[in-house]
Amino acid sequence: MDIILNSVLKIPKLKNIKKAICIQPHPDDNEIGMGAVIAKLVNEGCEAHYITVTDGSLGLVDGSMTHDELAVARKIETETSGKLLGVNHFHYLNYKDGTLHDIYKLAGDIGEIIREVKPEFIFCPDPWLNYEAHQDHIVTGKACAQSFISTWLYEYPLGTKTKAHKVKGIGFYYTSKPNTIVDVTSTFDLKMKAIAMHKTQFNKKTLFMFSMYFKEKAKKAAENEKFKLGCALKILGENHLHCFVDAESI
Repeated sequence: MDIILNSVLKIPKLKNIKKAICIQPHPDDNEIGMGAVIAKLVNEGCEAHYITVTDGSLGLVDGSMTHDELAVARKIETETSGKLLGVNHFHYLNYKDGTLHDIYKLAGDIGEIIREVKPEFIFCPDPWLNYEAHQDHIVTGKACAQSFISTWLYEYPLGTKTKAHKVKGIGFYYTSKPNTIVDVTSTFDLKMKAIAMHKTQFNKKTLFMFSMYFKEKAKKAAENEKFKLGCALKILGENHLHCFVDAESI
């Protein structure tokens, strides 16, 4: 019985990953949420892809450009920052910023890309984060989870011509229930440089605040580890995301 229980509770390991998709609701979430992990995966030989769900056009901090102009600028920032981390594959779903509501449709759009790219892992925001108020994050996370447990089906989304693909694991960033701490001691500074590429969103004061806050969080995550800086993720397998009451405590 213990062997069966341990098998059910076992989480996928972030080792020797050859291909991964990092899915972000807005053009800066991958860098903020797990930029140092992305750089580490790439350094270890992983082919990393980005899916950016919305155009980020609501992120105006002043009246210096229109929403459409901002969307163009943020796409450039997405690729500049992603490439700094070693990412060379970018997919855009071009939903309007702040409009996400249809989990099923978005899950199908993400599922098509998953079945084409065939990653071993996907990553996204944790939609079950307490007090998360941004619907784009909640919908994106739930859509990713839906795709994760569905893309191995013969026909998902309905009408697709792509072949089924089973993803090994899903990693949630922006999570308060982590079960995996990744050593990012060597890539943390690169994460901060990548965040700074999003010039339309962050001024020097904000970047300084982020740098201090994220460094403290990274130290806290690694306090029981043998390394200095860590990134906390919630990693689950397919069996953990449907009718499984112990997923929160794994």
